[in-house]
Amino acid sequence: MSDATTTALPRRRMSWRRRILEGGGFWPAVPALVYLAVFLVAPIVTLLGFGFVTLDRGQVADGSVTLEHMAGVLTDPLVWRLTWRSFWVAAVATTLTLILAYPVAYAFSHVQGIWRTLLLVAIISPLLTSALVRAYAWIVILGGRRGLLNQTLLSTGLIDQPLQILNTSMAVLIGMTQIHLPFMILPLLAVLAERDRRFEEASLNLGAGQVATFFKVVVPMSLPGIVAGFALVFAVSYTNFIIPQLLGGGNYSTLAVQVYEQTIVVLDWSRGAALATLLLGSCFVMILLITTVGARLTRWSEVPR
Repeated sequence: MSDATTTALPRRRMSWRRRILEGGGFWPAVPALVYLAVFLVAPIVTLLGFGFVTLDRGQVADGSVTLEHMAGVLTDPLVWRLTWRSFWVAAVATTLTLILAYPVAYAFSHVQGIWRTLLLVAIISPLLTSALVRAYAWIVILGGRRGLLNQTLLSTGLIDQPLQILNTSMAVLIGMTQIHLPFMILPLLAVLAERDRRFEEASLNLGAGQVATFFKVVVPMSLPGIVAGFALVFAVSYTNFIIPQLLGGGNYSTLAVQVYEQTIVVLDWSRGAALATLLLGSCFVMILLITTVGARLTRWSEVPR
C-alpha cells in the first residue's frame, strides 16, 4: 500500500467523524427518524400484526398465527360495501372541499394588507377547535325541529316540515367538507400566493381573456397545490370515524367506524386489526394513485438539468 493510500484513509475517517460532529449529511434527521420509528411505525406495525394472530384476554395465544381473520374480512360482502361507502364519501367530500377552497385561496393571492391577515386568520382559526367539537356543533345546526337550520327555515315560512338532514350521508358530507376545508386551502395558498404573475400578464397581452387565462394558466400552475390538498383531504376523510359516527347516526357506518367498533366496543382486536390493515392499505393505494396522476399532470413543471 502506497503512502498516498495510507494518508487518504485517516482523512476519509476524519471526514465522516467531522460530519457526525458537525451535523452534516443525514445525521440531523436521526432524532426525528428514531421518534417516528418508536411512536408511529412500531405502534402501527403492532396493530397490524394483531390481525394475523388470535388474542385471548388481551394476550397473544401460543401458536395462534393465522390468516383466518384477514380471510374473514376479505370475503365479507359487508366489509366491501363499507369500503365503497368510505371511498365514495371521501371522494365527494374532497371534491366539494376543492371547489370551495380554490376561490378562497385565489382571493387570498390578490388581497393585501389587513384583509390578507384577516383572511388568513379566518382560514386557520377552525383548526384551533377540535374536530369533535365542530362535529357536535353541526349536530346543533342540523338537528331535528329544534335545530338551528330547521328553526330558521320554519320561522321564515320557507318550509312547512323540518328537513331530515342529520343522520344521513348529506350530513356526513357537510361535516367533512367544512371540517377538512383548511387542509385543502393551505396547500393552495402556498402555490397561488407564490405563482409567477408574468405568465398571466403574457396571456392577457396575447389576447386571451380573464376566463381563458384563469383556466389555461392559473389552474395548471396551481396543480401541485391541488394534488397535495386532494391527497391530504382524501386521506383524512377516508380514515375519519368521528364525523360519520356522529353526523351519520348509528346506522351509517364506514370502514373506519367498523375499526373503532371492533376494537373499542366489541373488543375483537384481531378483526379490528384486520379491518385496519384493509383501511390503511387501501388508503395507501389511493394516495399512491393520486400522487402518480398528479406527477404526470405536473411534468411540465420539472426543469431539466
